[in-house]
Amino acid sequence: MKLTRLIQTTALIAGTTLVVTLGANPAVATGAGGGHDHGPKGNADRAIAAYEAMQEHLYTSDGSNLYLERTVPTADDRTYSFEWPFSQAHIATLDLTALPGRSGRQFRDDLADRKVGQERYWNASGGSTGLPGYDSYVRAPYGEGGDMFYDDNEWVALAKVQEYLQTGDRAALSRAKEIFALVASGWDTDPSHASPGGVFWTQAPWSQDRNTVSTFPGAELATRLYLITHQKSYLAWAERSVAWADATLLAPNGLYWDNIKLDGSIDKTQWSYNQGTPIGTYTLLYKATHDRTYLNKAKAIARASLAFYAQDDRLAGQPIFFNSIYFKNLALLESVTGGHTYRDAQQAYADRLWAEVRDPATDLFPVGGTATTLLDQAAAVQVFATLAWPRGQASTLY
Repeated sequence: MKLTRLIQTTALIAGTTLVVTLGANPAVATGAGGGHDHGPKGNADRAIAAYEAMQEHLYTSDGSNLYLERTVPTADDRTYSFEWPFSQAHIATLDLTALPGRSGRQFRDDLADRKVGQERYWNASGGSTGLPGYDSYVRAPYGEGGDMFYDDNEWVALAKVQEYLQTGDRAALSRAKEIFALVASGWDTDPSHASPGGVFWTQAPWSQDRNTVSTFPGAELATRLYLITHQKSYLAWAERSVAWADATLLAPNGLYWDNIKLDGSIDKTQWSYNQGTPIGTYTLLYKATHDRTYLNKAKAIARASLAFYAQDDRLAGQPIFFNSIYFKNLALLESVTGGHTYRDAQQAYADRLWAEVRDPATDLFPVGGTATTLLDQAAAVQVFATLAWPRGQASTLY
C-alpha cells in the first residue's frame, strides 16, 4: 500500500496487543506497514491510509471542497454528498489533527478545507424555527439545500467544541453555541403529544419523531457548553433532556430505544450510537455537578451495552458510523474512570475492521458490497485515529 504522508509517532509509547473478543473470534490484523502492531503507531498508519483512500476515491476535484456520497454512484445520488456524511469526513479530519506531533500537524490544511466545505451547507436565513443551521444538502450555487436535521447539526456542534478544547479556536465555540440555539428550538412543547418533550429529529414535514439521537447529543452539547461557560441555563437544559429521555426511551435492559412518535408508539431498535451519547452525556454531567449518580449511570449503560453488543456478534451488525460514535463516548467515560476495558474493545473492533472489511487493494471499507460510502470510510478513519491519540486527549471527545 502506498502511504504518501509522513507518519511520525515516535513520541508515543506502543500499546499492548491485547485482543478482546466481541461475539466472534477477531481475525489477526496487521498494521498498515505490515506486522502485528496495533499500538498507537499502527493505528495512526491505518487512520492515514483510510483517510488517503477517502480523499482519492470520494473527494471531488471540481474546487467545491465537497465529497461524493459513495465510490460507485447510484441513479439516485446527487452531485455531492449529504451533510451527515460530509460532517463525518470533517470530524475524521479533525481527529487526525489530534495525532501527536507532525503526524497531526500535517492535517491542519485539510481541516481548513473541510471547514470551507462544511459551510456550503449553512443556511443563514434559517429553517422552520427561524434559526440558522446546516441543511441536509449543499446550498446554492452547489445545490438546492434541504431540510434541517437536528442530529446532523449536533454532530457538527460537538466537533466544534472538540476543536475549541483542542486548539482554543473561539470561532468554533461561537458556532457551537449558535447550533445549540437551533437545537433548543427543536424541543417539543406541545402538551397534547404523547410524552411531550424531547428534540424532534428533523424539521422535515414528513417526520415528527422525537429521537434519542436528537435529544441526547443536544444534552451532551449543552453540558459541554456549561462546562466551558458556566451558564446555568445550559446545565438546566441538559438535565431536563436526560430526564425526558430516561422516562420515555430507556428500555428495561438499560439501553435506549430509537424514537417515540406523536401517537406514543416507540421504535425499539437499539443502535450503538444511541447508547454512546447517553454514556458521554452522563459522564459530562458528572464532571459538571460532581454527582456520582450521573457517573454510575454512565458506567451502567457502558457495561450493559458492551454485554448486549457482544451477544450474537451484534456489534459487527451495527454501522461503522454508529460504532465510531459509541466508542468515542466510551473513551470519554474511561478518561474519567481510568482502565482500558473499552479501549481494548475498540481496538478489537478496529482490528476486525482492518482484517475483514477493508479492501487491501484500495484501503476502502466497502461494507456489504463493492461500493464504499463516505459515511463508512470517514467513520473507519475516526475509529483508528482516536486509538492513536495520547490517552489524555480522550477527555475532549463528544
